[in-house]
Amino acid sequence: MNLSLYQKLAVSLVVIFCFICALVYSWSKQLELTSKHHGEQNLHLALAEHLVQDNPLIKEGVYDYAALENLFHTLMLLGPAFEFYFVDENGKILTYSAEPGKVKLTNINLAPLKKLINNPDAAPIYGDNPRNKAQQKIFSVAPVFNNDKLQGYLYVIIGGEAYDTSLNTIKNNDKLWLAALWLGSAFVFLLIAMLILLRFFTNPIQRLAHDVSNIEAANYNITDTKLSNYSTQKNNEVHSLGRNIQAMVTRIDEQFKALEQSDKQRKELLTHLSHDLRTPLASLQGFLEVLNQSGSQLSVKEQHEYLHVSLNNCAQLKQLIEQIFELAHLESGEINILKETFNLGELIYDCIAKFSLTAEKKGLNLTVEPAICDFPVVADIAKLERVLSNLIDNAIRHTAGGGSIAVHVKRIDQKQLFVQVSDTGVGIKHDELNAIFNAHYQASNSNKEGRQQGGLGLAICKGLLKLMDSEIKVQSEIGKGTMFSFNLPQRIKA
Repeated sequence: MNLSLYQKLAVSLVVIFCFICALVYSWSKQLELTSKHHGEQNLHLALAEHLVQDNPLIKEGVYDYAALENLFHTLMLLGPAFEFYFVDENGKILTYSAEPGKVKLTNINLAPLKKLINNPDAAPIYGDNPRNKAQQKIFSVAPVFNNDKLQGYLYVIIGGEAYDTSLNTIKNNDKLWLAALWLGSAFVFLLIAMLILLRFFTNPIQRLAHDVSNIEAANYNITDTKLSNYSTQKNNEVHSLGRNIQAMVTRIDEQFKALEQSDKQRKELLTHLSHDLRTPLASLQGFLEVLNQSGSQLSVKEQHEYLHVSLNNCAQLKQLIEQIFELAHLESGEINILKETFNLGELIYDCIAKFSLTAEKKGLNLTVEPAICDFPVVADIAKLERVLSNLIDNAIRHTAGGGSIAVHVKRIDQKQLFVQVSDTGVGIKHDELNAIFNAHYQASNSNKEGRQQGGLGLAICKGLLKLMDSEIKVQSEIGKGTMFSFNLPQRIKA
């Protein structure tokens, strides 16, 4: 049988509630009966003693059992709640007043009688009921002597058969039934109220289970899945669990989408790289085929020209393949950073010298500010040289003749430096600034002269700087130029 959590809790609550009600009822009735018997037995404790002392038939010893039976009959008429028995010193019932067949016992146990005589404070004490072998009753008892010799006991049952019959009749009265009905109704109302409260407290759990089922049915895509709203109260554990599960599922959904986007970008990157590899490779193959088939028919100048183009294509292929491997290592986290302290100015001037001839041919002005750039920094010198070279090379390719490129170094405080590489080139559109660091992305206004880049340079710069706990930023304006900047620590962190 498949039951929900609420149904299981409700069934358990009903069973436990009924058991507790029965237990409490039984305990209260037993306590009530014991208290009643204790009070009645204490109240009539001296009844038998007074009867013995005040009645001549018993006081001096019992000789006339028929007269004693009539006396018992008269006393029972006056007090129908009592039953009177005279028993000998061995517990044998000698006389009583009752209809034939009513008395079932001929002997009773004297131990309770002696116990009450010796210790009256031990009430309630129960003795045998001569009219019912399976029942015991509270009683009053007094010893009867004949010339100082124990003749027997006057045994008085308190609350006899007539009393029980009358009490049962009263219990069957309509008013008592009405009171019992009200009491039962109160218990039922309490049970219903508890079930409603239980439903109220378990409803968020059911909603949470329903939400999880919906998410699973939607293949964990929460875009079109309507989820419940949960309270922001910190002391409500169920609502807190619901919010945490929703946050977790939202995070997982974001990661799935990020993986899908990454997979899409990888496919696009492979498409672009295959094109970038195929173009110089096809050109290289074409020139080599021409040289191979008609080498003797070409002039020396033509041969040198074809070989020069082929070498350029080889260099382009080599550079592109190196960038692909470098980017792959960056994404897999296989590149290690070796931080050391060195002079930043010397590294910048080395990079400037490397591109000075290219800049001079294009008519560009390369400068370093300040000219005396004596700043100690903590970084991986090889990786930082790669970053500066990529940025300066980018600036040269995107700046027209007569322009200028500058490397600025600014001290922020005693621990941080800012390095800026700026140019007066074509600039980048504002809506493309966030995308230029993606692998193989090239701005719409980029200079594709000679296709010397595969669009991986800025992505590599960003990855290398991230490994050195730095972040690259860009500012640009169409027609006025672009500025890339990043920070470097001057001291090794403790």
